[in-house]
Amino acid sequence: MPLRPLFLSLAVALAVLASGQAQSLAAEHADEIPSWLKAHMGTGDGKIAPVVLKRARALYHKKLSEGAVKNPCYFAMDATRPSLLPSGKIGRRFYTICEKDKTFSAVSSGYGNGRKLKRANFSNGRQCARNFSNAEGSKLTTGGSYVTAETRTSFKGYYRKGGKRTPFLRTFLLFDGEGDTANARERAIGGHPAVFLRWRCRYKNPKSKYADKEGFTPYGRLVNYTAGRSNGCTTWSPKDSKKILALVEGNPTTLYIYPESGDIDAVVKAVKAKTSLSKAGLYWNKACLRAIGKPKFWPKEKLQPIINAWRDSLPKVPWRPLPICKS
Repeated sequence: MPLRPLFLSLAVALAVLASGQAQSLAAEHADEIPSWLKAHMGTGDGKIAPVVLKRARALYHKKLSEGAVKNPCYFAMDATRPSLLPSGKIGRRFYTICEKDKTFSAVSSGYGNGRKLKRANFSNGRQCARNFSNAEGSKLTTGGSYVTAETRTSFKGYYRKGGKRTPFLRTFLLFDGEGDTANARERAIGGHPAVFLRWRCRYKNPKSKYADKEGFTPYGRLVNYTAGRSNGCTTWSPKDSKKILALVEGNPTTLYIYPESGDIDAVVKAVKAKTSLSKAGLYWNKACLRAIGKPKFWPKEKLQPIINAWRDSLPKVPWRPLPICKS
């Protein structure tokens, strides 16, 4: 064999070997939680439960070794935690972990509020989440693995700020999932600031680039629901949203949300058997478990037909435009 092809073959072989070694080292590194990060493990406010951290790290390092992400930071969320602490302060259940910089932050986040229908009540209270589902239209959170995708910014209307009408634009970060979360796009599941515009009327504003064909734009009141409930999306305060969205703009990373359907089923069995969760190797926030009794996962195969039937039963209401603003 000529020397050039031989050298090329050896180079390819060494590259493959190096790649395999790199993936092996990445897998080993993922199992070893660094000491600085261990200091943030725990079940108190501002801490991350061990199972949540371990799974979030495993997902991140897996996607990192596959080349699916390159971001030095990754996300995790613990949807079993309460919205408010006994002190009245907002609870923190969304985590940003940057191992390269050795930084860790915990902020508030919303969870899915669900629905209360005649055939099924899968609504969640303001303090703790009891119901979870991956059914489209359920407005519920689904635990599992996600990778952040592109962002979309849309105009929602005008609101008054500092005595002036100001356009409100909200950025939505899409998620791509796998397994139970594979239909994240179908469900329009992602992350965004916990703010929406409650429309009141429409006013003549033909100079606005957001005006409709008749020259009107919607006008309303800005509502902030930080740490409250959402339509199944992950929501953050406007301040925290800026940092989170900037971190992943054009640079995707992983997000792991706890609990998964298997965790929920296991906790339900333990509660029914009156078994200690810690002894059974299971985890749920103690305060929220006392509040909800036991959680429930509604698989889409069971819940989707109920939601579809409810939608079909709704009366056909003719579309009516917003009233024109008086001033």
